[in-house]
Amino acid sequence: MTDFFNWLGEAIGNVIRTIVEALNGLFGGLWESMDGFVDGLTGALGISDSLFSIAVLVIGVLLLINGIRSLFRGGIIGGVIGLLLGLLVLSWLIR
Repeated sequence: MTDFFNWLGEAIGNVIRTIVEALNGLFGGLWESMDGFVDGLTGALGISDSLFSIAVLVIGVLLLINGIRSLFRGGIIGGVIGLLLGLLVLSWLIR
């Protein structure tokens, strides 16, 4: 009787191990891909790869996008202000 439960425990353990290794391979590759993207992006811009730098980069790009959208909608003053703010934030970051 103990041999059966020993076999059952090993079988369940092997199934769990296989699932964990598969998920680790999937998400490990995803993490490496994201890490490579962030390294390439920050290296090309000449900024550090800290969370603060990435957040400021996102804010600057969003300001540029909002400025461009405002120009397309006909808001010249809002578009110029959005573009100048985005340019100011990104030039401060990239410098």
